[in-house]
Order: sequence, then structure tokens, then C-alpha cells
Amino acid sequence: CYRSGSGVEKDEERAVEWYRRAAEQGYAAAQDNLGWCYRWGLGVEKDEMQAVEWYRKAAEQGYAVGQNNLGCCYQIERGVEQDKVQAVKWYRSAAEQGCDVAQNHLAVCCEQGIGMEQDKAQAVEWYRKAAEQGYAVGQNNLGCCYQIERGVEQDKVQAVKWYRSAAEQGCDVAQNHLAVCCEQGIGMEQDKAQAVEWYR
Repeated sequence: CYRSGSGVEKDEERAVEWYRRAAEQGYAAAQDNLGWCYRWGLGVEKDEMQAVEWYRKAAEQGYAVGQNNLGCCYQIERGVEQDKVQAVKWYRSAAEQGCDVAQNHLAVCCEQGIGMEQDKAQAVEWYRKAAEQGYAVGQNNLGCCYQIERGVEQDKVQAVKWYRSAAEQGCDVAQNHLAVCCEQGIGMEQDKAQAVEWYR
């Protein structure tokens, strides 16, 4: 509540105080939230090493969001030495619990061979899991796979379907992809007026 100002006046320092109390008692969600505050300097001085420490505590308890956040730190070298294999390990742990953001991150690793052997078909499966949960970035990425035949048989109608799902949630990249499809008649009838609306 203090972090977002929900029901009380926004006060990031008080939020950190309450997160810390709960985190020190072993509450995984609070550990992850405290890590987030350290990662971005919200209510506390920015300290990426402290962020990693708290994310790890949450991750080791099986908290999926913490596992995803720890994976990000390993992938982009934030507060810990870069280790893409560890990044994949934590993304997979979170993805298997149904964390849509982690499913998308794991799909990117599969697709690009980050921390693992490249596997475009597996990437599509993870993008699909994220997309079916309504995660806009995953929907856009799945649309790309269908459009350019990456890990799945080309299906431009399916590409448009997924671009539209993401675009309607406000995903700007998907809005641009959908606009191109409208303009060029890819997977749908050409509609330049609708293209302009999506480009806008």
C-alpha cells in the first residue's frame, strides 16, 4: 500500500520498512519486493548486490517472481557476475510454475541460444504458454514466430491474431506489427485506414 499509495499516502521508505520486517521473517513475496526496491532505488539507496541477495532468498523458497528476477540479474549482470546458464535455470523454475514473464524470458533464451542450445520449437511452446495467459509481450513474440516461420509452420492469420491480442493491451511493438499487416494485407484483408489507426 505504501509503495503504490493504495489507501494511504505513498511513502516508499515506509514500504521498505514493512517489506524488510516481513522479509526478515522469511516471507518470500516481501523478500522479492525488498529486492525490487534495492534494484531500482525505491525508498532505499540503490544497491544491486542487496537486490540479488533478497531475490535469491525469495527464489530459493520457490517464489516464481523472485526466481524470474534473479534470472534477469544473472542474464544482464546486475549485482552478480553474468551467468546465462544460471539465468536459464531460474527462468525455467519460474516458467514451470506458470510465471508468464519468465515463460517469455525462457522462450527468448531458447530462440536465441542464450545459456542453452538454440531450440526454436521449444521457444514457440514457451511463447505460447505466456501468450495464452494474456501476456502481451509473449503474444507479440508468438505472432512474430508465426509470421516469419520461426520454430513453427508459417501462419499469417495466427500471426495477426496474436499481434491483435497484444496490440489491444497497449503493446506498442505489436501495434506496429499489426499496422504493417493491415497496410500490406498480411494474414488479413488490406485495410490502410485501420493501419493508420494502429500506427497512430
